Formats: sequence, C-alpha cells, structure tokens
Amino acid sequence: MKKILSNVWTKRFVALISVFYTYLVCRICYYSIFYDIHIMSRVSLCLLTTGVSIIALVAMLYSRHQILTRIASFVILPAMLPVVILYFGEWGLIAPIMVTGAVILLFSGAGEGAKTAFGTLTMLLYIFGALGYFLFTSFFVATAKETIVDSGVSNSGKYRYSVVNTEDSSNGSTTVYVEPNYADEYLFSQEKPLVIFQLKNMKRAVYVERPVCENIEVQWDTKSREDITTELNKLSDEITFTLSDSELESLGYTFDEKLNLSMTDVPSEDKFAIGKTAHDVDPLPLDELNEEQLAYFGIGRDMSNRYYVLTPDAELLADHEDIIGNIYFSDLTAKEMSQFYVEKDRSVYLNTLDDSQLATLGVSEEGDVMTFNGKVCFRFYVAELGDYYDVDSRKLSIDLLT
Repeated sequence: MKKILSNVWTKRFVALISVFYTYLVCRICYYSIFYDIHIMSRVSLCLLTTGVSIIALVAMLYSRHQILTRIASFVILPAMLPVVILYFGEWGLIAPIMVTGAVILLFSGAGEGAKTAFGTLTMLLYIFGALGYFLFTSFFVATAKETIVDSGVSNSGKYRYSVVNTEDSSNGSTTVYVEPNYADEYLFSQEKPLVIFQLKNMKRAVYVERPVCENIEVQWDTKSREDITTELNKLSDEITFTLSDSELESLGYTFDEKLNLSMTDVPSEDKFAIGKTAHDVDPLPLDELNEEQLAYFGIGRDMSNRYYVLTPDAELLADHEDIIGNIYFSDLTAKEMSQFYVEKDRSVYLNTLDDSQLATLGVSEEGDVMTFNGKVCFRFYVAELGDYYDVDSRKLSIDLLT
C-alpha cells in the first residue's frame, strides 16, 4: 500500500481531483456572475460543500507537488472573489471553499516566494474588489423600497411574472415584470432542487402605472398566433419588428432591398444639394433617389438595382483588393457603409408578414397572453418575434452587479 501511495503516477492521477474541484469552483464563479442564487436547504448545501471540499483538500495535500495541484492552488481563491461579493452571506457555500483554497495555497508544493507574492496580491484583490463593489452599490444603485405584491406562472409554465410596488418621492408606482421560466439551473433535480440558479437580467417591465395600484387583477389566457396578428394589425398598421440578417434572408429579402440612406446623418448642405429639405422623411430609401442624387454621394446603381461604390478611395480598394470590378455595398462593413450615410434597415412591417412567415421566424402557433387590470400587457407573440429573452447570450455588464 505504501508503495502504491508513493508512486508518482498515483499522485498524478489523484491530482486530477484538484482539477475537477477547481473546475467546480470556476463554475460557481460563473454562476455568481450570471445567476442569482436561491438555496432551498442551507444545512444540506453546507454539508455537501464541506464534504466535497474535505475530499478535495486531502487529495490536493497528497498531490501538492504535482503541477496540476500547484496550478489549482493559485486559481481557487481568485475565482472565489465574485462568489464572495455577489453571494455574500451564503457562508455554507463560501466558507468551506475559502478554507480549502487558503490551506492548499499555504501547503502546496510551489515556492515560498511565489506563494507569498500571490497571497499578497490575492488579499489586495479582495480588499479593492470589495471596496469597489461597496462604493458602486452605495452611490450608483438607486435605493427604493420595493415590495412584491403578486407573482405566479403563466398557463403554459413558460413565463413567470411578478407585480412590484415601489415607494418613492412621486407617490410610488406599480410595475409588472415578466421573465422566462425555462432559463433556471437546478442542483440535482428540478422537482426537489437543493439550489436554484436564476439567470440575471431576464426581467422585462411590461407595464408601469403611477401611483401605486390599489387593486391588482392578473389573468393569463392562451391565444393563437393568427388571432394575435389580427389584433395587432387592428391596433396599428405601422407596427414593425427588427430582424436579424438570417431572418431577413429567410423571408426572401436581398441585401439591397433593405438598404436606407439615413438622412439624420447627412449634413444640411448635402440634403439641399440633392433637392431635399431638413424635414424630409427619415430615413430615405435608396430606391427613392435618382441616379444623379446617388452619384452625389458616390453611390452607383446597376441594372439589377444593386448599389456599389462609384469611385472607391485607396483605402477601400486596399481593404477589398480581392474584389474584381465594382465594390458593392453588400461587400462593405457597417462602418464602411456609414461613410456614404448608408445603413442597413432590418425593420419589417407586421402587416407584410403572413402566418407561414411568422412561423418561419419562430413564433409559436399559440401561447400566453397576460392581462393586468383588464389591459393586455404581454403577448408571447411579441416576446418571441422581438427576441425579448435571449437566454443563451452571456454579456458582461454593470447590471450584473445589481
């Protein structure tokens, strides 16, 4: 047994536990940044975290001279900084990992000088990180008393809502929030989770009323895509949605059919030069300009109604040296197009889309519609077509700190 334990390959194999434990710590760090935590049983979570940490610590002390364990000893404590700040108070989760990280850093096989320097840097990182977060939350986060007066889930279970009363100096307000109910992560099982992680920044205010509403009545209905289309078109024939390039392509739009000349960026003298005024329609579609007006901005149009650069400069030629012949706007970046006051218009009028096209764009055949005090404030249709809830994106922003 002693021979097996002293074998270097045994130690290298055990060192993989430190890699796995460090991965778990980094995973918790990731969740602390992008998810809010809701612990169902703090005692159970503390016991679980402590048990896993003890096993990992014993394995790391045994393999402390292995390169994998030494690297892990330098990763655990910095990775825990966001967890300590954003999950502050959840000591059953934080304390066992912090103790494990501190012990393995002290006893790892790395040089004493390296450990001292890294320990000092980590301590400074915690001090300045906590101070910065405190200052941010103290001075830049609004302090208003909010009370959740109602909450629930839609008929399909796809969305959840909360009605929040806010007390402020303007007699307060009542806000209705809707967020996806399918973006949560669960520790163990969804039926009996130990921890629920809820994705941040998914709440969308769908209705706001001032002052505070005394009576609150929320109703969820299920409506078809076709019925909602009819309702929206009755409300207005100028409802538009902004689509992506791939969505426009799926509807049959070509690049040149969705180009606009943005009059807001054109200097007044240039507007007057093409016979326009400062109050003309904004933006002005390129297909409403004649050849002379287009040429004034250095734009040409071929027989297929495709737009190109009439006289490209040296820089543009160098950037597109692989192109033989005309340099079309479909070959340009958004920045390059802006030099000609041209931008791509991705908006489409709802009344131009039929039911099959809406299905192509990902709008479900039927879904949830929410009514607050008799007023429709949320339609699944608009949320899906407007891409309200992009649960797959992960973008760092200041909002994640609030």
